[in-house]
Amino acid sequence: MGKTILKWLILTFLFVYVTWVTVWAHGEARRHGCQGIEVVIAQATAADTITRNGVLDELSRYPCRIIGAPVESVNTLDIERYLSRFSNFEEVNCILQTDRKLRVTVTPMIPALRVFENGKSYYINKDGKKIESKASFFVDVPIVSGTFDEKFTPRQLLPVTRFISTDPILSKLIGMVDAKDADNIILVPRIHGHVVNFGDTTRLDEKRRALLTVYRKVMPYKGWERYDTISVKFNGQVVATRRVKDRVSHGGDYGDDIALEEATLPQLAAVGVAD
Repeated sequence: MGKTILKWLILTFLFVYVTWVTVWAHGEARRHGCQGIEVVIAQATAADTITRNGVLDELSRYPCRIIGAPVESVNTLDIERYLSRFSNFEEVNCILQTDRKLRVTVTPMIPALRVFENGKSYYINKDGKKIESKASFFVDVPIVSGTFDEKFTPRQLLPVTRFISTDPILSKLIGMVDAKDADNIILVPRIHGHVVNFGDTTRLDEKRRALLTVYRKVMPYKGWERYDTISVKFNGQVVATRRVKDRVSHGGDYGDDIALEEATLPQLAAVGVAD
């Protein structure tokens, strides 16, 4: 009998204690405001600081006050929905911590390219998924331009942009890629005055060697303004298009049908492009 009474007394005490703690916690939540926002990047990238600042910038425009608002009024699910409407994140999770700070954990979409198409700009990731181009989440990635469709997508340019970005010479030399179509990928050097027709995404090492041979053995003697287009798209030869005086640099036709000069790569390596 005594053990039964003791058991019920303990259960009653625990019930009262839990009820009191719950009431106390709600009271504390009403009395104390959210102390701040902590942003955690789930997958570490070189753009962590940009992403973190971008999240804080977007939350500064959240319709309801967060920092300083009573903890019980901070709707974590609504904040998750608010941030998830941006294509910049794969996943967003929000929780209120015991220190009364809102912890926002985001898994960012990792941009691989920035695309300019028909006056609009957006990013794509390695799988070709579009990511909104927002100033808050701007990152430094290779830039491409062109007109794309289902048959020719920006993702098809990734082998070329990766090749350029990982090459110690080309990464400093090439400013952007302008894709006319899948067989005419145009490299726009930071050296103004000409463009490079790289052809398609095959034989990249060979094309690199041909281009650098032109730069080392031909351009210093012919002049950097002599040619409008240098094409390394053809197997075993380089084709250079002489400049038309009224043609705008880095614009217009990138074809190989005006004043062509050509030589095979062995000849080019030895004597350059002949007049």
